[in-house]
Amino acid sequence: MNDTDRTDALERYIGNTIRELRNKQDLTISDVSELTGISRGMLSKIENAQTAMSLDTLSRLSRTLGVSLSALFRNYDVPSGSAQMVKQGEGMEVVRRGTKRGHTYHLLAYDQGPNKLFEPFLITMNDKSEVFPTFEHPGTEFIHILEGVIEYRHGQNTYVLKRGDSLTFRGDVPHGPEKLIKLPINFLSIIIYNSNTNS
Repeated sequence: MNDTDRTDALERYIGNTIRELRNKQDLTISDVSELTGISRGMLSKIENAQTAMSLDTLSRLSRTLGVSLSALFRNYDVPSGSAQMVKQGEGMEVVRRGTKRGHTYHLLAYDQGPNKLFEPFLITMNDKSEVFPTFEHPGTEFIHILEGVIEYRHGQNTYVLKRGDSLTFRGDVPHGPEKLIKLPINFLSIIIYNSNTNS
């Protein structure tokens, strides 16, 4: 985008923002003209991006519309971004080592490119008789208990985790559920991979 295009885009943005603020407050162009001392013709040109304006004019408009100068530009040139939303119950069910009856993994984000940065799982357990293997993987794991009570092993230590409790640990140390104390158990497990680790 060249300088002329940037200027045009900025004028369109300011014009649209001023029009939206004026309409939200049920003000006519005549109302704003009286309050600011700026002619109706000039205000119309500003809103339609047909003219540039001085900082003084912009300052008078922002005061009249009850916003700061910085608020006028708050959403200008903000990257559109992209986010992945997974609705409740729509996480992709995956099979991992140890997945058996009464033990499900739902992956809550995916398609992250060739090198995974993290993997968030919602894990549900509702079978007390299940025997769990230990896990080892690269990176760091964070778990947060949403429901139930579980005894969780990491290396030689065990931790009793209840609703609201969290545990963070190195993934390359053997770990996993030791005992299911109160069912059902639901918890978030987020594995964060090192940037130089391909998984």
